Amino acid sequence: MIVRLAITEVPDLTRDARVLAADLHVLEERLRGGGGDRKIEKQHRDGKLTARERIAHLLDPNPPFLEIGLLIAYDKYDGQAPAGGVVTGIGAIEGRPAVVVANDATVKAGAWWPETITKILRAQEIAMRNRIPIVYLVDSAGVNLPLQDGIFPGQYGAARIFYYNSLMRRRLRIRQIAAVMGPCIAGGAYLPALSDVIIMVDKVSFMGLGGPNLVKGAVGQTIDAESLGGAEMHTAHSGVAHYRAADDSACLKMIRQQFREMPPPAPRPSGKPPRGQAEHLYTILPGDHRLPYHMEELLDCFLDADEQLEFQPDYAPEFLCLTARLNGRSIGVIANRRGFLKSGAGPRVGGIVYPESARKVTYFVENAERHRLPLLYVQDVSGFMVGVEAETAGIIRAGAEMVESMACATVPKIVLTVNHASGAGYYAMAAQGFDPNFTFSWPTARIGVMEGESAIGAIYGPELEKLKAAGQPVPAELEAKIAQTRADYERWLDARYAAARGHCDALIDPIETRAVLDFAFEVAQNGSTHS
Repeated sequence: MIVRLAITEVPDLTRDARVLAADLHVLEERLRGGGGDRKIEKQHRDGKLTARERIAHLLDPNPPFLEIGLLIAYDKYDGQAPAGGVVTGIGAIEGRPAVVVANDATVKAGAWWPETITKILRAQEIAMRNRIPIVYLVDSAGVNLPLQDGIFPGQYGAARIFYYNSLMRRRLRIRQIAAVMGPCIAGGAYLPALSDVIIMVDKVSFMGLGGPNLVKGAVGQTIDAESLGGAEMHTAHSGVAHYRAADDSACLKMIRQQFREMPPPAPRPSGKPPRGQAEHLYTILPGDHRLPYHMEELLDCFLDADEQLEFQPDYAPEFLCLTARLNGRSIGVIANRRGFLKSGAGPRVGGIVYPESARKVTYFVENAERHRLPLLYVQDVSGFMVGVEAETAGIIRAGAEMVESMACATVPKIVLTVNHASGAGYYAMAAQGFDPNFTFSWPTARIGVMEGESAIGAIYGPELEKLKAAGQPVPAELEAKIAQTRADYERWLDARYAAARGHCDALIDPIETRAVLDFAFEVAQNGSTHS
């Protein structure tokens, strides 16, 4: 039987989930504005919809568009690259989940930043991993030339986009539809060329390896853009494009028609509502991230009521493993309990991976793999246990088995980081590097090797001990270094910092957890049928 220390009410010392979520929404709204009202008005004057308007017209209203990488690079380039100049995410088209990639021409004419490549590659990986169609809404002036060194070369430069194009077309047979709805210049033209279907918009789109100016300078030919690479030329003469649309609206209708020709999607299950209210998710985590709470209470706010069965509840209780349902879909859940726990094996500190808990999770994951049960990892992990007892008990081998079982499981894996994701514990709980289907974080999440105070101890501990032993005060210079380290770690551990660097697919408002996970598992289940 698990015995817990009492969790008492604590003051809101450092954070408030509701406030963090509200701040996130303000930032997201600003980023969704792209290049601003003037650039949006210009797009409309040119007879074009904006990237987000195109997506809204293309997708079914339900489920809502699940945007991936909205915060990418928001804190770089003096704010001139909102969303990295490209909108990526997942929605439904004619009832079928699909990935959408849409260049935002209000941001530097849709030019590619280094992070644009990162986002497009991640979108393609989602399509490949989950075996769902991908739609490219192309409207880009090409490479942002002053930053070409971060775009053009390298294993994960722009070439990899075309590599993924080729794999999806020839090997994986994942449907790719490209709509050229503006300029598509130079190497970028290979993205639609390597797709299954190319649609161009009359009098608006252009596709060519070089524009009129480059052609004149390179080969001395004078020609206008429409004759060189317009929709009529490519549909009537070169044969490169397959369909010609009168305008954006007609183009998007053609894409939806392509989806109506695909086999119908499987029906979605439905289940019981959760026991707890979604609003309660704002108040479960304590204000001080170091203090305990009840993980079961958190799960009750988004899992189906009365459909949970805990695996080995009295063994290694620091890990909560259970089978459950999420809107009628059976899943396995692996979550970290927090606080101090007592069990038959002795006292345990929640959030820590012990040899026993690693072996418990390994067996649970292996069972899930055998039974084809998708997995949800709810991360609030501080790391692996250290010390003589843990090493003697084989923590290294047990941890390796936990990592191996997770890494080799072929069932869908989705990660939700609610609080800590530290050290090797973060890796063992299906970290991004192990290719889970999706990674989501709450605004309260903290991803890093260790917390700031631990880093201060590791970096400055010996020096501080010497000063203490000598009875000397801490010099002002050292105090300043410690303060700077503490401030650096708080910045690095901020969930928005991680999202801006692509370390999670999206930050989500806690209140949206059930809806986001439900749709993500629907998408992921499509891929599991091909495993």
